[in-house]
Amino acid sequence: PVQWKRTTGCSGGVTSVEAAPAGLTEPIFDPGKSSDRLAPEAIGRLMGRLIEAQDLYKSTRGVHSSALTDGEDVWIQVEDIGRHNTLDKIAGRVLLEGIALTRRILITTGRISSEMLQKAARLQAPIVISRTSPNTLSIRSARELGVTLIGYARRDAFQIYTHPERIPGASLEGPSIR
Repeated sequence: PVQWKRTTGCSGGVTSVEAAPAGLTEPIFDPGKSSDRLAPEAIGRLMGRLIEAQDLYKSTRGVHSSALTDGEDVWIQVEDIGRHNTLDKIAGRVLLEGIALTRRILITTGRISSEMLQKAARLQAPIVISRTSPNTLSIRSARELGVTLIGYARRDAFQIYTHPERIPGASLEGPSIR
């Protein structure tokens, strides 16, 4: 990024001033693209798999977990004390292992900040699912970038914040329960 901004978030630091990845001024994902659709029941199934695979969390209760999936298989699952670090670890593994998925979906246990959404966009993930909530700026960024943003995902329910057209039968009007 061209410009950085000092932050006071969870641990302080710096972040890119840009809400979207460098050079992007319009949506980078087409919410109408049929190959990016995800069945509502897959959300709970994928979140369940992420939670079940949290070995370090089970012993420490102090880490976050994130995964990269194509909607069927979990390709990468990582844990770290920092929720942002989990996406960095995924990005590194994608690069080092040459993982080329035609559909990328990110699932995380961490709160979705605008920085987390930026990282998801850089990873070319048009769907981001979290066990917790997004913040206002991440919702705005997701809307602008064409990212489907889902929060409070559980095995049997989830809340969709942007672009529900990727999730058949879902809407922005309250929790979606399967």
